[in-house]
Amino acid sequence: MNTYYPNWPLLLLLMWLYPLLAFAQYEVPSPKREMRGIWVTTAKNLDYPESPTNWPVAQQEEWKNLLKDYRELGFNAVFFQVRSAGDAFYPSELVPWSAYLTGEQDRPPRPEYDVLQFLVEEAHRQGLEFHAWVNPFRATMNLNTDKLSLRHVYNRHPRWIVRYGPRYYLDPGLPEVREHVCDVIAEVVDRYDIDGIHIDDYFYPYPIPKRRFPDTATFRLHGQGFRTVEDWRRDNINQFIEMASTAIKDRKPHVYFGVSPFGVWRNEKEDRSGSATTADITSYDHLYADVLTWVQRGWVDYIAPQLYWNIGFEPADHARLQRWWSVHKGSAELYIGHAAYKVRNDRVQAWDEPDEIKRQVELGRRNRRIAGQLFFSSSYVLTDPLGLKDSLRQLYRQPALLPERPSLELRTFAAPELKVRNKSGDAQIKFGPDKVDKERPPYYYVVYRFEGARAGRRDEAEAVLHITTPHGTDETLSIIDRDVGDREVYTYVVTAVNRAHQESRPSEPFSIRKKNGRIKRF
Repeated sequence: MNTYYPNWPLLLLLMWLYPLLAFAQYEVPSPKREMRGIWVTTAKNLDYPESPTNWPVAQQEEWKNLLKDYRELGFNAVFFQVRSAGDAFYPSELVPWSAYLTGEQDRPPRPEYDVLQFLVEEAHRQGLEFHAWVNPFRATMNLNTDKLSLRHVYNRHPRWIVRYGPRYYLDPGLPEVREHVCDVIAEVVDRYDIDGIHIDDYFYPYPIPKRRFPDTATFRLHGQGFRTVEDWRRDNINQFIEMASTAIKDRKPHVYFGVSPFGVWRNEKEDRSGSATTADITSYDHLYADVLTWVQRGWVDYIAPQLYWNIGFEPADHARLQRWWSVHKGSAELYIGHAAYKVRNDRVQAWDEPDEIKRQVELGRRNRRIAGQLFFSSSYVLTDPLGLKDSLRQLYRQPALLPERPSLELRTFAAPELKVRNKSGDAQIKFGPDKVDKERPPYYYVVYRFEGARAGRRDEAEAVLHITTPHGTDETLSIIDRDVGDREVYTYVVTAVNRAHQESRPSEPFSIRKKNGRIKRF
């Protein structure tokens, strides 16, 4: 009798390699729901407009073309910078028009129109959410104040202004400053049909070596009861975030509020709760943004930490930070901020690899606590470094609903009505609100298609045939499905969706078959 002795070293090696090989070959399926956002920067005309102009036609055509590009790549939300430095991309009672729009601060377009209203309406028309991105405390981009409008906060309230390095800032330690910025946010929420308010990582400015932020006098005046100036600064930002959240939700509960903090909250050497990183700067210690407090107390609806490092970068590993934030996100949704600006544009060799971003996105999709991505920023994506656009087309080849927001107390709709008719040999799918919903119709609809004579699972992205653009109309809508072969059988259902992206019960299924070039009910 021959006894078989396995080659244990080889077997153990194969067992160790198998998960790595499986990971390399396994393609993460596209999720049905996912935030797919892109940052659109107006500061220094980085993304929009390409150059300042006061000609409305040029502004509008450029925006339309950008939105078409975003849709073609699969994005479903834009995060547009409406305030870069004490200014506005809209007619405001509080702050002047941005010089990045027309070339001169407080000079409106000619003929004058409401730029932000157009930007929002056009984004919705093309099927993208619009989040108004606000930089709260940066007052100027440089020290040249000669061209600032008399309505700019530098001239209106000089006592609020401090100089730090190459810029002027609003002092967050002054209660009237925090109230002013919240008033600016409230003005945008009141006047525009936006989907969200978004704040970036700039609270207190990034530290300059050997320079202290000049708020000693403010601390003496308002810092009673705080052991250190650092604790007082964090409390100032906490107060601001809570005030902004209240201002938004009191006006329009459906408007989402979120922040994109610096990617490292704290290093574990400073705090056992921190991440296994060795970052020189942290959100908590240097920008005074205690993000964990905000998510634990429900002040923000989502966070989008800027994880602008590659997978395997030892001081701040992207993969390690994805896991850390997913554990510490609290009740907030979590999106990952990706550094499109680094692709083929960084001294770290990993950014010369064409699949670095794709790997990061797929890593996030494996984590159920991560709800999507944001990319910084538009111009870097559209220049297509290392075929980034093709990577996005592949990642986003299936349309995706935005993540459901059950925290928003909005009414859900009844199942919509659905019919399918023959239209020159194609399937014309007609749908509209149930009779009880006609006075307050759904925000949009989702059309599903299944092979065969039965409705299948609606939680798979492949089942989504079409997502309508936001409209809110009580009229019957229709789309054409031209991809029906002869003798094929398909079943359609439709759901109605509110602004929290919550779906109704599905319509009654409608099965069809194409026979002799005509669509007939099956």
